[in-house]
Amino acid sequence: MTTWNEVIQRVEPLEDIPVDAALVNDLQQSIQRGSDPGSVHFYTPTFKSYQTSELADCGKSAWPAMSITGGDCKLACDHCKAKILEPMIPVRTPEDLWAQVNNVIESGAQGMLLTGGSNHRNEVEYDPYYSTIRRIKDEFPEFRIALHTALVDDNIATSMEQAGIDAAMMDVIGAQDTITQVYHLRRSVDDFEQTLESLVNTNMKVVPHIVIGLHYGKLLGEWNALEMLARHLPDAVVLVVVMPFYAPASRPFETPDVHAVGRFFHDARERLGDTPLLLGCARPPGEAKSQIDSYAVMAGLSGIAHPAEGVVELAARLGKKVRVTPACCSIAVGDEVMAEDGTSAESGVEIDLDTIVAEEARRREQERKARQGLGGIRIVTEGNAAAGGGCHV
Repeated sequence: MTTWNEVIQRVEPLEDIPVDAALVNDLQQSIQRGSDPGSVHFYTPTFKSYQTSELADCGKSAWPAMSITGGDCKLACDHCKAKILEPMIPVRTPEDLWAQVNNVIESGAQGMLLTGGSNHRNEVEYDPYYSTIRRIKDEFPEFRIALHTALVDDNIATSMEQAGIDAAMMDVIGAQDTITQVYHLRRSVDDFEQTLESLVNTNMKVVPHIVIGLHYGKLLGEWNALEMLARHLPDAVVLVVVMPFYAPASRPFETPDVHAVGRFFHDARERLGDTPLLLGCARPPGEAKSQIDSYAVMAGLSGIAHPAEGVVELAARLGKKVRVTPACCSIAVGDEVMAEDGTSAESGVEIDLDTIVAEEARRREQERKARQGLGGIRIVTEGNAAAGGGCHV
């Protein structure tokens, strides 16, 4: 029987990528206990054969992000320093929100990600916006709204549900030291679990995030967060790996141990059963990204945004059903968040191994010719650039 360690060596872009052979064997044994090798949905703009007119300008997102506080946040967490909010569309008043939603709908937006900076209790003060959100949903019922909730209680969760929010998203943190030191927050792990419980008791889709390596690059509370999710099963889970571009020099982050990340993928898949797991676009670039993405495929994650070179081929060689949607990051997350009614499984294009190999060969030849034309300088493709930047969600 061919081992997965041998299969990785057959994929040219991955043949020299260091992996933990014992972990790969464990992943293979876990998957092969079931008769179906599974499927994986890739969201990537790099497969040119499957580009569509919607991707002519990847910057015009079908899922724009808006912030009710602009770039302001009281917490200024060490991994973010509120910088993640700055490129979002500011909607500092309900009137601004109504106007901007009308603008993006005219431009073809399918939905939006609505968020804002937190107060000192890690609450986003949405109260003035609920009536406007309800108006948006009544006027444009097909327009989807995913909301970053921060911490809530039962009453706030009910208000969000009644306003018409389609999907609720939150970070689940399982270590008190991370809450105190990274988030500068006087709240408890129990507060995060209570928020999760309040949200899953509504009719909203609940899609929490686990930020792997959130404690300055170390894995600390991730497995506890996983247990919280197992106790209050959501509709889907997004896993991302910390990318602390804005961390202060006085509180530096290290790159998380990629093999520990792979082990966490394995444990998450085992613990959460059939719950859809998506690897979001935020994760370290370069060799670490190739390792992380390879582990994600082998662990049986159901969706991966912006896969590293060779990872789509790896999935096909492992016998998985491969589907590709040529999508930007926000579209990918929006589709995964909102389409847990089964429509996501029908989007994109299902492709076979021969097509994948031919596409990868075409892309590598294109890059080779481009390097020759520029004296050997490596070309950063659209997909590489998107993967290296990433967004929190």
